Amino acid sequence: MSTLERFAKSFNSKLEVLVDLEDIVQDLIAKHESKRELWYPSDLLPCDQDQYVDEQKLADLRDRARAIPDNARVALALNILTEEGLPHFHRLIAENLGSHTFWNKWNNLWTAEEDRHGNILRDYVRDTRLLNFSVLERLQFKYIRSGFNPDWTGDPYKIFVYTTCQEKATQVSHLNTGKLAVSTEPLLDSITQRIAQDESRHYAFYMNIFKEILKRDPNAALASASSIMPSIDMPGISIVNFNEYADVVRRSGIYGPRDFMKIIEHLISLWNIEVMGNLNEIGRRAQEKIMSIPARLEKVAEYIESRATAKSFRFDIVYGRVLDLA
Repeated sequence: MSTLERFAKSFNSKLEVLVDLEDIVQDLIAKHESKRELWYPSDLLPCDQDQYVDEQKLADLRDRARAIPDNARVALALNILTEEGLPHFHRLIAENLGSHTFWNKWNNLWTAEEDRHGNILRDYVRDTRLLNFSVLERLQFKYIRSGFNPDWTGDPYKIFVYTTCQEKATQVSHLNTGKLAVSTEPLLDSITQRIAQDESRHYAFYMNIFKEILKRDPNAALASASSIMPSIDMPGISIVNFNEYADVVRRSGIYGPRDFMKIIEHLISLWNIEVMGNLNEIGRRAQEKIMSIPARLEKVAEYIESRATAKSFRFDIVYGRVLDLA
């Protein structure tokens, strides 16, 4: 059997497992919609004519926003850009799960809910003049144009592992960004908390789907998970100067290797990976690899922290101001 034939056989086998999940998917969607409170950007950030009759309210908002520290602004810019990478994710989910299957109902719902995140963050920074908006627009255009094509395409199991990790990471990032601003600008904290709540529910959906996959096809599922969980490329990796943004986020305690390590440890527990038995050789090797990830991430975090020295950053998106971080 050729490599292409083996790939096709594996892919079709995984699709059969996903088809078997239709009833569970429909049930999870129904539960998701029954528990979440649907909100819109204008609920949190008034924008209609009769809501800003008193221009003083807008002036007060801008005054509060001036006190937001630059590291929070940099993190907010990165969050906006990654949220606005939504077209890439809608495409990847459709390509891997089919655009004419029952999965499309979730993909469209998820896209509609996620679309509000980039919208409200963009509206907020425009109303407050928090960032250099023309720089933001150009960065966003370049990012969308550059695309996002991770090497896990072609394996539908991997997309659930990736989205589970990524949704939780995004939740952590939004929550911690808001905490940096809460003492001076509580509205931004409220916005980021609302977004984080959405991300938490999306995380739960993807996490539970992969739990069901593990029950049905444990060896192949563990093999897919073992290739994703050691490290994930965040969707904004192709943003210009992404590593500089990520370094500011890490140094500011918003998100870094230790946060990812906690995510992996939590998923190992939720998915019962450590105690899974009756595996074949492929499954056992994948299980061992996954169980070794937290220790490796601990070493990565220690290495980065031990070599880190005070550093100055300069971002055009925060009007070229110099940001000094330990």
